[in-house]
Amino acid sequence: MTDRKIIVKVPASTANLGPGFDTLGMALSLYSWLEMSLPRSGKTVIELHGEGLDGIPLDKSNLIYKVAQLVFAEADIEIPELHIAMYSDIPLTRGLGSSASAIVGALTAANALVGFPLTDDRLFQIATKLEGHPDNVGASLFGGIVVSAWDGERAEKVRLDPHGDLEVLVAIPAFHLATEKARHALPAHIPHADAVFNVGSSSLLVAALASGKLELIKHAMRDRLHQPYRAALIPGMQEILIKATEYGALGAALSGAGPTLLTLVDTNSLRKAELEQFLIQTLGRAGIKAETMWLKPCATGPEITILQGEESGGSLLERIKGEVRA
Repeated sequence: MTDRKIIVKVPASTANLGPGFDTLGMALSLYSWLEMSLPRSGKTVIELHGEGLDGIPLDKSNLIYKVAQLVFAEADIEIPELHIAMYSDIPLTRGLGSSASAIVGALTAANALVGFPLTDDRLFQIATKLEGHPDNVGASLFGGIVVSAWDGERAEKVRLDPHGDLEVLVAIPAFHLATEKARHALPAHIPHADAVFNVGSSSLLVAALASGKLELIKHAMRDRLHQPYRAALIPGMQEILIKATEYGALGAALSGAGPTLLTLVDTNSLRKAELEQFLIQTLGRAGIKAETMWLKPCATGPEITILQGEESGGSLLERIKGEVRA
């Protein structure tokens, strides 16, 4: 193990897809890379690369270090010192599963470092408990579209293959929105009729995605459980959710807790440029600068590379420079 280096490539994720609050997630073709090994110096070293990572701790209070220790403890192996390097293209606190990808990356890398003693299901259970819901972590861990449920003790999931014609356009506003703040916007109680509406919408959305009936998505991505209450936090959001289908989208939703707005698009659509301009201009009129990004659903979970001996030399940035978006 002393000369073993693990590199894990983890997909971003979007959660909820409108009505599936805390239950639906989809992996996206936007990634973070995590490298884990035993430090040659004998002391923990943590290196973080990429934009927006300032302020993340570089000592043993770091989330990745602490998550790795959970794996070692469960495997009854003591590894107090680690060398960790990370690069991420996934923007922080934007609703694209940055914390879930970090958790899944840490669990996967640590498990690989000690010979895979924990099953994927066990990693899923740990990740769900850490994140507080299974949607993002399930998508990043298993890839594709993950339909999940958690009773506070155990998470269950069904994974669906994304339709081959499904594409994703996201608009990422140039401001952060902490998940905690977005959750505080939600009421303690909702009307019974709204709960029934969401059960129907979420059920129809899962059926549409599973059957490939993409034309049903616009009827199924409607939500009364969380998006109406969060709209005030993201100027322009309500107009986008209502009108995106008029500009060629299959459907639109707030990605996770936001502020990223997500549209599902048929890859054969001739209206992609029109839709992209609609998103930019709508947010612009509301005073919000935003970056748009075309993504695909990611069909796979973490990609694990194990390097040993001489091949383990070189930095993480050198190894991934041809893959990052920059």
